[in-house]
Amino acid sequence: MENILEIKNLSKKYEGFSLKGINLELPKGTIMGLIGENGAGKSTTIKLILNIIQKEEGEIRIFGLDYQNQEKKIKEEIGVVLDDSFLSEYLNARDIHKIMKNFYKNWDETMFFHVLEKFKLPLDKMIKEFSSGMKMKLKIATAISHHPKLLILDEPTSGLDPVARNEILDIFQEFIQEEENSILVSSHITSDLEYIADYITFMKEGEIVFTKTRDDLLENYGIVKCSEEDFTRIDKTDFIKYKKNRYEYEVLIENKTKFKKKYEIAIIEKPTIENIMLIYSKGEK
Repeated sequence: MENILEIKNLSKKYEGFSLKGINLELPKGTIMGLIGENGAGKSTTIKLILNIIQKEEGEIRIFGLDYQNQEKKIKEEIGVVLDDSFLSEYLNARDIHKIMKNFYKNWDETMFFHVLEKFKLPLDKMIKEFSSGMKMKLKIATAISHHPKLLILDEPTSGLDPVARNEILDIFQEFIQEEENSILVSSHITSDLEYIADYITFMKEGEIVFTKTRDDLLENYGIVKCSEEDFTRIDKTDFIKYKKNRYEYEVLIENKTKFKKKYEIAIIEKPTIENIMLIYSKGEK
């Protein structure tokens, strides 16, 4: 499968934090969710991809091109939504259209106003009067209306109500119907990623812990809930990490089928992505 984004050995150092040799591949036609605690390196990785901050080591290629050498060409083909990325709040949606049609050669006026109508956004109201949900919808309408092939999104549904989040996720799914398109999205709302993502990349302390398919995580992984007596019978090579709670152990396993064949432990729960992330982050080995 051809990759739309490739990252090799990407590193960046700050005082108190280092991004350590990140390797990542995003295939065409897929959505990848970046998860991890605050400070894990998700936003730093996105800013390095977009050349907002300079990498120290490593290689970043988008559409097979180096961003630093082909920035203008690449910018025509990507849509970006960052927390602090937007125009003056004293503009309205019509003003945004007038600016963007001169910025992008593929700007689609019909599409922009269609998405605004779908989101029920006013055309003449200043952005400063928008709610946080309305602002995010406008950012996304702007990001997709020049027909990019790659969307890069940092916390696009954070702080939004369930209805607004669902509307935005539906737009992402429509976008990905074009098999040439891909999305890289950082989010703390892991339930959203369970709904739309093909791949999940978990970052911790500047490193990638894993990149797995969503189906692998949700269908093959499991959480064993057991007594201390049962836990002592489990070989350490048969689980990833565990948490000791007041009355039981929670044990994260990678293969439910294999585990069931070896152990007679009754309760193996299907995990959420949040469950997996929490045990990876806070559990013991």
